[in-house]
Amino acid sequence: MKISGSHSLPVAQERLYQVLQDPGILARCMPGCDRLEKVGEDLYQMKMKMIIASISGLFDGTVRLAGQNPHTSFKLIVEGSGKIGFVKGEGLLSLSSNEQGTHVSYDGDVHVGGTIASVGQRLIDVTSKMLIKRFFTKLATEVSSAPELTRTPNSA
Repeated sequence: MKISGSHSLPVAQERLYQVLQDPGILARCMPGCDRLEKVGEDLYQMKMKMIIASISGLFDGTVRLAGQNPHTSFKLIVEGSGKIGFVKGEGLLSLSSNEQGTHVSYDGDVHVGGTIASVGQRLIDVTSKMLIKRFFTKLATEVSSAPELTRTPNSA
């Protein structure tokens, strides 16, 4: 399944790049994330609960950062599995400055298998869009609640 989209956030591009690689902030922003901890260079161990329709379960997996171009882009590689199946995904996040702060574009592919895949492509697509929207909404709240992260016209 292809996923793509974009969001604008009220934070400077360089700072948003750092925030998007902070496991503490990411864990708070990712829906269903119980744990995200650094276990190596650009490698994180995750545990999260996934709910799609009437199917739910815990996933253990990894998140890896690759192809980093500081402050402008990086690739996320996610793999997780649990009793209800597996999820594998890879996506490119690109950042650019705009009047509101930073514009984030994402483009990637996600593959699911096992029981979780039985809910159907359409429901998985709708759920993934909802989860991405929740992530960016929470991320916007995180950066707006930390004054040092926000970008204002009069900031030094």
